Amino acid sequence: MSNLTVGFIGLGNMGGPMAANLAAAGHTVRGNDVAGTTAQGVTQAATIAEAVEGADVVITMLPNGAILRQVAEEAIGNMTAGALLVDCSTVDVESARHVADTAEKAGLLFVDAPVSGGIGGAQGGTLTFMAGGAEAAFKKAEPLFDIMGQKAVHCGEAGAGQAAKICNNMILGATMIATCEAFALADKLGLDRERMFDVVSTSSGYSWSMNAYCPAPGVGPKSPADNDYQPGFAAELMLKDLGLSQQAAEMANADTPMGALARDLYQRFVEEEGGKGKDFSAMLPRFEKRGWNG
Repeated sequence: MSNLTVGFIGLGNMGGPMAANLAAAGHTVRGNDVAGTTAQGVTQAATIAEAVEGADVVITMLPNGAILRQVAEEAIGNMTAGALLVDCSTVDVESARHVADTAEKAGLLFVDAPVSGGIGGAQGGTLTFMAGGAEAAFKKAEPLFDIMGQKAVHCGEAGAGQAAKICNNMILGATMIATCEAFALADKLGLDRERMFDVVSTSSGYSWSMNAYCPAPGVGPKSPADNDYQPGFAAELMLKDLGLSQQAAEMANADTPMGALARDLYQRFVEEEGGKGKDFSAMLPRFEKRGWNG
């Protein structure tokens, strides 16, 4: 793959290491972040326009749909026709489709490609990309996905990547709550946590939340629970994604009662119960402290 010029907007906990991995692979990366954050091997650009001008590919990693729309408008206005815009933020489907439409009208290719894998995946280049957009756009982005991640799935047209991420994380939020509830119940029933893990991890209760990201300290593979719940994926980010799932459910007239309950429980956890700044698996100590019916 030839050396590309990449404009990267948003060099936070996720975007910074993603941009650094592209630079380490030999691409010329110009980065811009509202907080002035930099990344190894990335040339700092003072403005969005400076970052994207003449770039073959522009990648954005931003907090929400409103900021994406604002940044995309400025970026698209300064990009060269035929270039590719890849948004790796997790945002609402409507915003992804709006940016896709704006990019297409400007003669650009567009892919919405939210990621799974957290900060560790961004640093290690092992992210999974869920991509939406035209086949030609996905093909152009794929070599970059190979550098930043271990897997990229083309989910369909623009917005499909966001739809896949939202559905995935609705499952994740609900299953983590169920896993934490089960450990708290096991404690109260006098069942040893390690024995419970040995049974559930090889039985019908198997899930990623249990087997790969166990919320009980000292049980299963190493996870944020073993580091005082320092976030790999913060509870407030899970709340954001569950909010997006319910926004999408309302838009699509879909019945998602478990998703809605998971959103409500994480909202309570983050806003009222000290969960902000902790990993989303810190729901376990939350349930340990509570009794029947709250």
